[in-house]
Parts: sequence; C-alpha cells; structure tokens
Amino acid sequence: MNNFEFYCPTKIYFGKGEHKKIGELVKKYSSNILLHYGSGSIKKSGLYDEVLSSLKSAGVNVTELGGVQPNPLLSLAKQGIKTVKEKGIDFILAVGGGSAIDSAKCIAAGAKYDGDVWDFYIGKSTIKAALPVATILTIPAAGSENSAFTVITNDENRYKIGLPSDFLRPVFSVLNPELCFTLPPIQRANGICDMMAHIFERYFTNTKNSEVGDKLCEGALKAIINNGPKVIKKADDYDAWAEIMWAGTLAHNGLLGCGRQEDWASHGMGHAVSAIFDIAHGSSLSIMFPAWMKTVYKVNLEMFVQYAVKVWGISDSIRDDKEAIILKAICKTEKFFKSLGLPIRLSEMGVKESDLPKIAENALGAAGGAIGGFKQFTKKEEVAAIYKTAL
Repeated sequence: MNNFEFYCPTKIYFGKGEHKKIGELVKKYSSNILLHYGSGSIKKSGLYDEVLSSLKSAGVNVTELGGVQPNPLLSLAKQGIKTVKEKGIDFILAVGGGSAIDSAKCIAAGAKYDGDVWDFYIGKSTIKAALPVATILTIPAAGSENSAFTVITNDENRYKIGLPSDFLRPVFSVLNPELCFTLPPIQRANGICDMMAHIFERYFTNTKNSEVGDKLCEGALKAIINNGPKVIKKADDYDAWAEIMWAGTLAHNGLLGCGRQEDWASHGMGHAVSAIFDIAHGSSLSIMFPAWMKTVYKVNLEMFVQYAVKVWGISDSIRDDKEAIILKAICKTEKFFKSLGLPIRLSEMGVKESDLPKIAENALGAAGGAIGGFKQFTKKEEVAAIYKTAL
C-alpha cells in the first residue's frame, strides 16, 4: 500500500425530506448566495419552489443562475464568476447533478481569482481559495457532491478537463433518494455507469498489498450491480436508490483510492468523446471502459482475474485459462451496461473511424500529453487504437 493523505470534510445530510431544511442549513454560512442549477427539471419536479421557499423563509438573499447543461461549459461558469463578484455573493448552492455542482465549483474557484479560471484547469495556476459550495443532489452519478473534483468543457477549444482541489469540496451536501424518482431511464443508467467507472479507475491498479481497498471497491461494485437494475425497472424504489446514491458518493470521495495507484485513462478518453460529440458522460464511459479493459488486461492478469471472480462470480478453476476468465468478465461488463440501455460502441453514437485521430489528439492534449496510470499512453496512435476497439 502506498502512502496517502485522506481529507473529506463534507457533511452529509442523507434521507427522506432532508432537502426541506436547506434554508436553515445555508443560513449558517451566508445570507447572500448564488443558486446554480440546470435546464429546468427542478422546476418541473417542484424542487425549485421548495428550495426557494426554504431559503427565503430563512432570510437568505438569492441570485439565480440556471442553464447548466450536461458537459458544463466554461462560458456559463465565467458568467457566474462575474455575477458573484459584482454582487458580493459569498456562497454557492448547487441543485442538480454533477454538471451543476462542477459548474458551481468552477465559479467558486474563479470568484477568488483575478485571472482566467481556465488557468487552473491547464495547470497555469493553482487554487489558493474558493467560495464555499453546498449541494442538493438530484442525480447520483458524478460524486461531485463529496469530492474535490470539478470538470468543465472549454467552449472554444473543446477540451474537457478535470481539476482536483480540496478547496472545492462542498461544505455540506443533501442526499435525499426521493429526489431521484423523476429521473428518466437514460439518466439513471448514465449515473450508474459513471459511479462504476469512478470505482474502476481506482480498482484496477498495480499497487500491491491493498486488500482493504480491493474489498471496498468490490463491495461497492457488487452493490451497484445489484441495485442498479432495480432503479431502472422501478423509478420510485427508495431502498434501491438509497444504495445507489450512497455508492455514488463513496465512489468518488477519495476513500476507495487510498494507498493505490489510480488510472483515469478511460475518463480522459471519455471526456474527449463527450467534448467533441456532446455525448453524455456516462454513455462515453460505458463505451470506453470495456475497450480500455480489452487493451490493457495483459499488464496485470491477476488484477483482472480478481475482478472476474470477486465482482462477477466467475469460477477461477486452475484448469481455466486466465485470459478466458478475463474476457468473460469484460463481456459481462458490456452486457450489464447494455442491459441498462447504454451504448457500448462509438458507432452507436455516430462516431466514424475517420474521427478517431482527432479524438485521440484531443484526449492527449487535454491530459498534457500522457494519459493513464495502470498503463500510460503517450502516442496518439495508441489512444486511437483504443478508440478503434470501442468503435
């Protein structure tokens, strides 16, 4: 096990009706906030009215900025930065899924910086302070409600880049599984894949002697595989949603990666696909992760056999060929994603072979020229080959 630091100060309010006390929770931090949300689904569900009423009853002044879209854009975040600076806003409440939360974090960082907030994402500057952010989660997926990460897409160059900073961890997050009941099936499926991918990035490692991490990852994956189909089949299954919502949070708060080398190549490749073709993040990962697995499993056969046995229950007989076991596990992974209604090939999303060099160049460019930890890729041709496997 490698040396590590673990810091996770976000306070979680979990359970039925917890969002209804948002006014008193926010009031402890600020009386002048930015309410940040998406394209309007929270208004249709009635959540917007409940939140606004609670905030106003607590005497909190609210400035609104909606319009966050999947693969959140830098341009909207910059609009938010301008607004909070002009109005002296000192707290941001994000209501929605990972996109709204990531955009809020970008605004929080930019509000305390005199330069271009994009500087942080390209490594030109580092975050030294940020406005406090809180969240009400409506889409279990990205784990941003409890993580140090924000991901943003630059409208101009179409780079989609993730940025970690402990300054960006929310001060608190409200997780009420009831708020997931109105999600359409494809958003449920994308969320399930996203949280599984967050675990995969940490699980597949060359680090030895990390048994606790192995078992935490395997247990979380098995819980998601068990409960994911339940929320696809029955949108108001509270107990299944509770498992999925908590699994999504634990998948990306850093706990499961403690002491382990992580990878993140599949996320980087998925980000490039999403940025160029505007494909939902979860759908990009249901395509890219199996392709990545097929490409790299020979780097560490034992790790992938362990995945087959411990997660999918495939028999590990000494008479069985290790590669056959692994390929069966990868096939099961693809079939699971497909059973949720997710794509498993780039061609399903209209991507052509002629597009692959451009996507590979974007992925490597956004990653600074090297991508992956389990196996590192530095050549455009190598990355394009993985995309071809995914085609």
